[in-house]
Amino acid sequence: MTADTLRRSPLGHLADVLAAHSTGGERGVRLREVPFLAQLDLQLHPHGPAAMGAPSPSLRPGVPSGGGWGRIAATLGSPLPTDPNTVTEPGDLQVLWLGPQEWLVVGPDGSAPATAELLRAALADEPGSVVDVCANRTTLELAGPAARLVLEKGCALDLHPRAFGPGRCAQTLLGKVNVILHQVDAEPTYRLLVRGSFAQYLTDWLLDAMEEYRHPPLTA
Repeated sequence: MTADTLRRSPLGHLADVLAAHSTGGERGVRLREVPFLAQLDLQLHPHGPAAMGAPSPSLRPGVPSGGGWGRIAATLGSPLPTDPNTVTEPGDLQVLWLGPQEWLVVGPDGSAPATAELLRAALADEPGSVVDVCANRTTLELAGPAARLVLEKGCALDLHPRAFGPGRCAQTLLGKVNVILHQVDAEPTYRLLVRGSFAQYLTDWLLDAMEEYRHPPLTA
């Protein structure tokens, strides 16, 4: 038995339930878990040497040289997002702005150790940290024409495309649960990063909020 066979996602037992509640069409909305994503909390000064230093060669295989980027940017494959609540997507990574000196680097399952090692090497002796937080959260993906309407039932943010669109993220409350919300595309597709201990509750809340979209709209 390998370590992979022992892994259990918080919502793995609900895969069939989530699929059964997903719908298509103009009122469609789909919900699934995306478990085991790599998640690294990165903290450093955004204008320090590692972030904005001299030109640095790329440290990630297959990523072009960073040109005038600092070591961290060259390692990631793009500069860190510095505008509040924005996301950059270098290659197979997503870098979410969480605060003036904090980012969440999200990547494919299994990529955390190698990415963390590269980021720590790029940080060198500069004040900052790279912490593996993979075990802290799982990820729910909500997509479809009605996805925004579902979220608006329990989120105080203005999610209208004029205010929140692809490439945006926020730390917020959804159904009284702390989540990191990331809009992936214009369908719209959203990813909700939630602590494992709250994942079941949030899933139940979302399924309830989705229920009306499984039926034709009421007519007068």
